[in-house]
Amino acid sequence: MISPDPAPDAAADAEVAAVMAASRVIVALTARSLTGAPVTLPQLRVLAFLAERGPATLGEVAAVLRVHPSNATRTCDRLVEAGLVDRSDSPADRRRLSLGLTVAGRALVDGVMAERRAAIARVLAALPAGRRREVAAAMADFAAAGEQRDAAAAGPLLDPFSGSSGT
Repeated sequence: MISPDPAPDAAADAEVAAVMAASRVIVALTARSLTGAPVTLPQLRVLAFLAERGPATLGEVAAVLRVHPSNATRTCDRLVEAGLVDRSDSPADRRRLSLGLTVAGRALVDGVMAERRAAIARVLAALPAGRRREVAAAMADFAAAGEQRDAAAAGPLLDPFSGSSGT
């Protein structure tokens, strides 16, 4: 006997559960990519933003990361002390400070990103080729839908490891 299709709510719950399970794996891979890195996740978010955008003001960092300016200041101060961020007068307005990555900051972002990519590649390699393509297409669709929804609500999502919004 063929069982009836699950109720729409049960199907939606199963879809959400599957995405949440995948999300847990991605979060674990992301956290593992930070192992040994001399920064916290909020600090890495700042580095990733600067890697993508280039020099920015403290106000821009706070706005993009959706934190209070005093939190951005403390975070950036620690990154300057660690030699990962350079702070200088803004060329456009000397009353403002400009923050940019140092060579060490760029190397850290690149290293964390490379580790994350390698970890994801290892998981994908465990899937048959056809499923890898399906998973990649589904994830691209999911990311695009999330970007559209979040942009309408509060601006683009910032991926703290890729240095770009949602990609």
